Amino acid sequence: MFQGSLVALITPMKANGDVDKKALHGLIDWHVAAGTHGIVSVGTTGESATLDFDEHHQVIEETIKRVDGRIPVIAGTGANATKEAVELTRFGKDVGADGTLLVTPYYNKPTQEGLYRHYLEIASHVDIPMILYNVPPRTACDMSAETVVRIAKEVDHVVGLKEACGDANRIVEVRKLLGNSRDDFCIYSGDDGLTLEMFELGSPGAMNGVITVTANVFPELMSNFCNSLLAGDRETAREIDATLQPIHKILFCETSPIPTKWALNHLGRIDSGIRLPLVPLSDQFHEPMREQLEKIAANGE
Repeated sequence: MFQGSLVALITPMKANGDVDKKALHGLIDWHVAAGTHGIVSVGTTGESATLDFDEHHQVIEETIKRVDGRIPVIAGTGANATKEAVELTRFGKDVGADGTLLVTPYYNKPTQEGLYRHYLEIASHVDIPMILYNVPPRTACDMSAETVVRIAKEVDHVVGLKEACGDANRIVEVRKLLGNSRDDFCIYSGDDGLTLEMFELGSPGAMNGVITVTANVFPELMSNFCNSLLAGDRETAREIDATLQPIHKILFCETSPIPTKWALNHLGRIDSGIRLPLVPLSDQFHEPMREQLEKIAANGE
């Protein structure tokens, strides 16, 4: 299915907050040229919570058109209302997305049974490869390994999990519970800083890549990092990871995607727009961010 460095692409905006189509095209072309293995369009890093329905549709469709089959596009179609998630997922399929990423419902705090029924309802309406997304620090909802496996065993087109619970051992638990029932089920790190640890904890083939924030800023490095991991070259992967760890950290100095959008603006790739209630990066983090960007640039990365 999907492998490697899958960028959780930011949604570029003009200073007034309007979606910037020209900048979006530029980011997409940059990622393709840099070796990014796939694009997640309008996931949570793409500010899905503050784009209206029409904008959400437009950015997904525009991304698919611009990519033009060069790499896979995974549409972010999660929502905290099951009906809305069904509608977004159906739209993603209709406009040609290769798959969808579905974050757990936020704020609602559903039970494990509620999560199970939420995903089965979506899957029953739309037949497209679906990746579950567990990120309890952002949603106040932790989907257990048992629930992931329960869904995976019942729905063949639930093809993977983006795991960002903060515990690398969760992927071991999921793989153990799956056993041999879904050899095709993919697991992606949802935390750039834990990706190497997840790969090293898992048996060969246990991990399939990372859905990454850092690739927004350093796509080639993240691509090389994932290529090394998937090839079993852990020595090279550890060297690249050591370079990237300070960037992983600074890109979460404030709520994502605030730092990432500031970095891309500083690099001249996007305008400064971001949607309230998110605001531009606090002044105190500007110099640390510049230092990290310049350090990697000085090393020729």
